[in-house]
Amino acid sequence: MFLKTHKTAGSSILNILHRYGDRNSLNFALPYERDFNYSSYFNASWVKGFNNASRAPYDILCHHMRLNISEVGKVMPSDSFYFTILRDPAAMAESAFSYYRTYCPTFKEAPNLKAFIYNTSLYYRPNNESHHYARNLLWFDLGMDPDEPFTEEMASEGVRAVEDAFNLVLFAEHFDESVILLKEELCWELDDILTFKLNARETPTQLEQEDIERLRAWNSLDWYLYVYFNRTFWEKVERFGRERMDMELRRLRERRQQLAELCLEGLKPLKADEIQDEEIKPYQPTDEKILGWKVRHDLRPSTKARCVQMITPEVQYKYLLDDWQFPEDARYRAKEKELEAKKRSKKIRGKKPEAAPVNKLAVSPRNKPDMVAENKPEVVAGNKPEVVAGNKPEVTSGNKPEVP
Repeated sequence: MFLKTHKTAGSSILNILHRYGDRNSLNFALPYERDFNYSSYFNASWVKGFNNASRAPYDILCHHMRLNISEVGKVMPSDSFYFTILRDPAAMAESAFSYYRTYCPTFKEAPNLKAFIYNTSLYYRPNNESHHYARNLLWFDLGMDPDEPFTEEMASEGVRAVEDAFNLVLFAEHFDESVILLKEELCWELDDILTFKLNARETPTQLEQEDIERLRAWNSLDWYLYVYFNRTFWEKVERFGRERMDMELRRLRERRQQLAELCLEGLKPLKADEIQDEEIKPYQPTDEKILGWKVRHDLRPSTKARCVQMITPEVQYKYLLDDWQFPEDARYRAKEKELEAKKRSKKIRGKKPEAAPVNKLAVSPRNKPDMVAENKPEVVAGNKPEVVAGNKPEVTSGNKPEVP
């Protein structure tokens, strides 16, 4: 079970899980729409096809939700491996301001990010719709109250709740180290954790140090979580072994570069208007420019299919999984696409109506394309890693790869 938090490189983790589950014919607990009725607390009834009486087994639960651990337990097996991902709340806040400005009145009323940072009390209203995007977003996603006044005792209780719920906490700033630890916990192979940077923005805002400090103070509950679990993360790295980690990092980055050269056209992310195929075009939230990828056209079909899977955005991949698990919905969506294509074609005078767009590249990996020979390891439910309790620690420095 992966709790996909917002603006934390979760889209790249989701691509890893989508591909792994798809390739190994695992059963996903899927939402009816794009997420599990976020921002309400998760409810088992929102899982597509869930029946509390029959309790059909699910292997992976990974789409956006607000955590409700007891309801998750109704869906997932008792020995499931739980993990999530965190990010420095200052960087998260900058990204959230840009991405959710249309949906969040707190952000919408501020003329710019700097104005919000220096006048949070002027713009922030806890009762406003979607206010949770503007303060302690990690705390909110983890199922806690983001507007609780900060106290050491209350923040420590939040840490304990996260420790009790999750076997592993990843970090966006240390993405490569994180997925290597994940691979170790789940007994996966190197290719299972490979991903390209997905859902990246074209022009993120550069924060000054005072901006960073103010945003961390404003998101004090998130910052407390981040500092605490950052320390325990590096303790896990030490137990894994620094030399071993360095070796694994080299292998991971060399293999990623190898696949980038094999798969990607131009080796650089592209603006959405440069990507014609709707099946791989990233979602564009209003004025924000989200980058995507194209695959090379000179690849054999099976290789091209695997490459496309690595760049398929989460929404489109979710619908591919829907099509496999719920074929009746796939037929309905195909008819909708056909009708949309006919409507578009009528607007083009003198042209024949176009057929419904079909993504010839997104072949399901359930057909087992052969780009890379891979073993099919079992998912191993791990024991909860030991966490050292302590007072508020300092952030430990480490290698900081670019956040996917």
